[in-house]
Amino acid sequence: MIARLTAWLHRHPTRIAALLLLTLSTPLARQNLESSMTAQMLLQIPLLVVAGLLLSRSLPRRTLAFVAAWNHRGISTLVLASVTSAFWMLPRLLDAAVNDPLVAIAKFLSVPLLIGLPFALGWPRMGFIVKGVFLLEFIATFFRLGWLYLIWPERLCNNYLLDDQQRLGQYMLLIGVALVVAVAGKLLWGRFDSLAESRPASTAPAR
Repeated sequence: MIARLTAWLHRHPTRIAALLLLTLSTPLARQNLESSMTAQMLLQIPLLVVAGLLLSRSLPRRTLAFVAAWNHRGISTLVLASVTSAFWMLPRLLDAAVNDPLVAIAKFLSVPLLIGLPFALGWPRMGFIVKGVFLLEFIATFFRLGWLYLIWPERLCNNYLLDDQQRLGQYMLLIGVALVVAVAGKLLWGRFDSLAESRPASTAPAR
């Protein structure tokens, strides 16, 4: 049963992505995931990114080849994903996504399509140094924002209480520590290019 389910997941990434997006957009899911600052940033937004990662597996080879032509070493898609990520880390945007339906729609479209999808297309093409710089900045962002949310004496989001903001800061610091340990383990015993091995040859790093 598990093997059959796993095979179905690999064969139908678009359906899974659509189902995930549909589930996340339901009023019940939004109410639960947007009821706290922690849930919105550490659950809802990452799940939307996952939907974008899944979509990348269903792109036709012609599209992959077109993207690869201007995505040298994955830099272009990395920049796009990074800028969009920074945009949705702003507390004002987290607030607006709860209060303004247009901002909410923008979040549900831009996070999968401008973060998850570009990242999935760019990561296999990145060299070791680019991957290292990205991971260092990614981890540093967790530490910076986590420390800011933890020590800031006032609420940064009108919809969320101060204790929720501080709780988010604690979780982000813990995630930052966990990422440091994970990256150190990869450097010592693993490799960063495992994702590239599961992608089509047209998205593999240029030699």
